[in-house]
Amino acid sequence: MTIYYSLTFLLLAAEMVTFTGLVTPFPFVVRKRVFTFLSQSPIVAKVAYGIKISFIFVGILFFDALQRMFRITAESDLAKNQQSMGDVRTETSFAARKFYAQRNVYLTGFTLFLSLVLTRTFAINLDLIHTQEEYAKLKKASPSSDSGNFVHVANQYQLHAGKKAREYDALKAKFDSQSKEYNQLADKYNKVTGGKADKKKD
Repeated sequence: MTIYYSLTFLLLAAEMVTFTGLVTPFPFVVRKRVFTFLSQSPIVAKVAYGIKISFIFVGILFFDALQRMFRITAESDLAKNQQSMGDVRTETSFAARKFYAQRNVYLTGFTLFLSLVLTRTFAINLDLIHTQEEYAKLKKASPSSDSGNFVHVANQYQLHAGKKAREYDALKAKFDSQSKEYNQLADKYNKVTGGKADKKKD
């Protein structure tokens, strides 16, 4: 295996380990700290930028390995049709070349595919963490908002009740004053006429 395919294999192994870490069910606090660090750290951003550049080269290797596999497959089929593979060495050579070409295609293809899976998994985990944080904030704010609404309604009720009580006291005082005036007028009328007039009682 050449040096660039060896590096591709190491990158694939690193992706597999990273994917295992992403899908491992860690506690929420640990996951929040890890994903916050990975999404906000400038060092991680630089490393991710370098890895993206390496994926461009992996993509070039993938298309090169794909073309090589098609070419070797075509040469092998042509040799079979021409019946020039009577030699065991020639047949073994074609089989080995075809195997290496297919291996390189699978290696680079899985590396590119897993990079897309990792990117999407990381984004989904970030969205999940943000959603859980928003849910926790709403859950904490809900009782306080309910209590705040209750206090507001209670205050409004007290103000309304106090207003009605003051209105009632004012009406009662007015009624008492009018009743006293009526009694006074009734007394004066009795003195003048010498009769008895009905008096309103409280």
